[in-house]
Amino acid sequence: QVQLVESGGGLVQAGGSLRLSCTASGRGAREIGMGWFRRPPGKEREVVAAISGSGTTTYYADSVKERFTISRDNAKITIYLQMNSLKPEDTAVYYCAAGTFYYMPRGYGDYWGQGIQVTVSS
Repeated sequence: QVQLVESGGGLVQAGGSLRLSCTASGRGAREIGMGWFRRPPGKEREVVAAISGSGTTTYYADSVKERFTISRDNAKITIYLQMNSLKPEDTAVYYCAAGTFYYMPRGYGDYWGQGIQVTVSS
């Protein structure tokens, strides 16, 4: 069982930046793939970015490429999502997930954090 704790959300103006963090704990946490998903208001959950257990492979949704960067510190078993040039359409509840990296771009995760609100004002 892997536990995930997110931090770093909040309110920011369009064009601004935020950094989300997610720390994993539990058996198998150190090698597991991890990623970020989001659920915009009134919409389905979607994958944002994912990173392999080694940190060498990443995936980004087209909507966030060139603006968001996912990274991983395996010593701390923590992933980060650096979000730059934020847009109002990035407003969502962001969820950290852990699981098989291969399946994350397809929307699957085995373990989930509680979610954290990110609001981008225009």
